Amino acid sequence: MEQTELQVEIPSVLKQTSCQNIKGFDCVDYGNRNDPNPLENAISDKESYGESIAGSNITKLERQEVVIISSPASPSGLHIGQTKLVLHSEKCENTDQNNTKNPYPQLAKQKKFHSQPILVRENGDRKVVHSEAIRDHRFDPFKTWSGRLERQISNLRGKPTQEPDIEAGASEREEIEEAPGVDRYFDALEGPELDTLRATEVSVLPEDEKWPFLLRFPVNAFGICLGVSSQAILWKTLNTSPAMSFLHISPMPNLILWWAALALILFVSLVYLLKIVFYFEAVKREYYHPVRVNFFFAPWIACLFMALAVPPSIAVNLRPFIWYILMTPIFMLELKIYGQWMSGGQRRLSKVANPSNHLSIVGNFVGALLGANMGLKEGPIFFFAVGLAHYIVLFVTLYQRLPTNAALPKELHPVFFLFVAAPSVACMAWAKIQGDFDYAARIPYFIALFLYMSLAVRVNFFRGIRFSLAWWAYTFPMTGASIATIKYTMAVTNIVTRSLSVCLSAISTFTVSTLLVYTIIHAFVLRDLFPNDISIAITRKKPKFSKMLAHFRSSSSDSKDFDSSVSKNSDI
Repeated sequence: MEQTELQVEIPSVLKQTSCQNIKGFDCVDYGNRNDPNPLENAISDKESYGESIAGSNITKLERQEVVIISSPASPSGLHIGQTKLVLHSEKCENTDQNNTKNPYPQLAKQKKFHSQPILVRENGDRKVVHSEAIRDHRFDPFKTWSGRLERQISNLRGKPTQEPDIEAGASEREEIEEAPGVDRYFDALEGPELDTLRATEVSVLPEDEKWPFLLRFPVNAFGICLGVSSQAILWKTLNTSPAMSFLHISPMPNLILWWAALALILFVSLVYLLKIVFYFEAVKREYYHPVRVNFFFAPWIACLFMALAVPPSIAVNLRPFIWYILMTPIFMLELKIYGQWMSGGQRRLSKVANPSNHLSIVGNFVGALLGANMGLKEGPIFFFAVGLAHYIVLFVTLYQRLPTNAALPKELHPVFFLFVAAPSVACMAWAKIQGDFDYAARIPYFIALFLYMSLAVRVNFFRGIRFSLAWWAYTFPMTGASIATIKYTMAVTNIVTRSLSVCLSAISTFTVSTLLVYTIIHAFVLRDLFPNDISIAITRKKPKFSKMLAHFRSSSSDSKDFDSSVSKNSDI
């Protein structure tokens, strides 16, 4: 039986096309291009790698189609010896009469083989797999090194990045990186602290997955530091006050709380410093946020608390230069924020007034108290006067809420206790400046005491509130009122003032201890203390209807598409 050999003529187009021009596929030079049997040479290469393939049997197959599919390039420099031979045949028979079976049945059974592309970039003579296809770019607009500076560094390293082909995409990215105006925050956000995205808005970050930890770490986490450091002041006052000597308080609680507060401040500051380094755009958005901007006073106020609470065993008198160092950033922030309140622009006080604005006032009175303890005169009086003037304006603005203003929800009720903080510290600051707890000092103290009682008797303020970092707003105002009461007891000593001091101190300590336990549970057990910070992920302009529609359609499938793309590239 004669064997008919199929001679397939190669099309002219393939003859003129060089495989050297096809990027991403192996190219093998056989040396002798007139070799009529290049397949046997390829098989001999394969035998050199330890795979015994009977080349003579393969070349005798009748009516076969031999297809050599070149594998994509890899870092190990694969060549034809490591490629796969795939036999496509509807009828594969061996012409040798002695062998009735195909010695390679697994090759005959394979019908299709899809060679999938891999993105590669050339690094000299070596081809390296490029992993940009599986990297998540959705958080890049908030990264410090993701903009023009990163592209310049890449160019200096000799690896120029590809510029965006579509100008609209580049303009959209610039729009994301630019911080929104204050009107945009009020239009796009809702909730007690403007931290919830409205249903008609589109977030620039994915909402269906957990963000990186630094993006979820807010500046109001310094409220924890305020609560713990103020407790160190309370226990130092209980230990050193002659009017409270009947309690026989040991100096050990003050020492333990001071070191715990110091460790906590260092930890929170380090984490937020990392956020500044790696996600500066997110920090800038927090600074432009009408509520979050007030918490930028918190780390400096916490440091002032630490200076006031320093145990006598560590230091008795602090150097005055510490006061100047701590008050300089507070003064710079006040120049910025108070100027915005007075200028009548978008950030005027009547528009951005919030109980958290008391933090910018408390810094003046705490600084005046610390400066007076150090023996300074003019500096403490200056900050006391500035704080008093702006506290009166803020108090009146917040007290007479217009009928058009919506009532604050329950989640914001804890920050109402910030009303108590400023007059509590103000009375102690003036008493230290004047040298006596006189009538001028008693006026702000009685205001603070009345506000404290008016909030404490409203039981509904403490019901149905979901735990969050806002709860720490209870702590240092309560502690400030307790310390002010102890100072007042030193001037007016009787059973009523002593009982009031003990009662307020116990309530303050119990509140801080409870919140500390809750915080640890939610941070390390439930791990829901820091949810996605939606307030920094709003667009600069109101999204168009088409974008909102596309957002609703793709919100449920974004994560699936990304996971599938990662799995496909990993399989290759």
